[in-house]
Amino acid sequence: MRLSAIVVHYRSLDVLPRCLVALAAAGEPDVEIVVVDNNSRDGLAERLARDFPAARVISNDENVGYARAVNQGIAATSGEYLLVMNPDCFLEGRAARTLAQYLDAHPRTGLAGPKLLNPDGSYELSARSFPDHFTFLFNRYSLLTRLFPRNRWSRRYLLTDWDHASAREVDWVSGACMMVRREVIKAVGAMDEGFFMFNEDVDWCRRITQAGWAVACVPEARAVHEVGASRRRVAARVILERHRGMIRYFHKHHPTNPLVSFLADTLILARAGLMLARNALLPPGR
Repeated sequence: MRLSAIVVHYRSLDVLPRCLVALAAAGEPDVEIVVVDNNSRDGLAERLARDFPAARVISNDENVGYARAVNQGIAATSGEYLLVMNPDCFLEGRAARTLAQYLDAHPRTGLAGPKLLNPDGSYELSARSFPDHFTFLFNRYSLLTRLFPRNRWSRRYLLTDWDHASAREVDWVSGACMMVRREVIKAVGAMDEGFFMFNEDVDWCRRITQAGWAVACVPEARAVHEVGASRRRVAARVILERHRGMIRYFHKHHPTNPLVSFLADTLILARAGLMLARNALLPPGR
């Protein structure tokens, strides 16, 4: 088997069918598709048996998180290349084949991601530099980036000085859609299950590059990513896990003076508190 696709599902039946249709048409024949369901209790197995009988379902009795679900998919598949996807990510054209062909042509590249687009066609800034302790002040959603988009810290982290028109090596790409070699996973390990959700993709890419492989963004392969949490309320756990993942990542990869770590942790938790307060004012999610 050349290509296996792993899609982690959690109450996403409104978008998952479109994801699977696009995946089946994405240009790489004989794709092995596994959907890992984190206890959605939404009739997923019956829906896939009816509409996508080629897809296999792994059903969990609880929400085990994104990293652990991906690892379950890795263990249950056999492809030389593994395409890890969110259900709200939709490949365009022959994107899967384009990513596989890039890995074929670049044997030292261990992981590659497509150019991710927002639904309006704008670029999602999904390929970035590795974060440091204060990147949370200059990420794509931060107030400082919105007020001063040309500041050097945001430009460095978000790679906004790159035209994103041709393939290049980057530090990391979004886990919403990434293709990785199985031999790389055998060498560096699967995703770190200490991350429930968020930052497991940064950590994985960092471990891959530390092992001597490259990570690349391939704009010739494109996918639309419909992130649905920007204007509606999300579960408080989502916000808390995002920030807990930041803290875990920095402690794991940037051990430093305890005072500096304490300051960074405090600022990250303060940001989480502000986001929780803002989230409470948003209309409920669907």
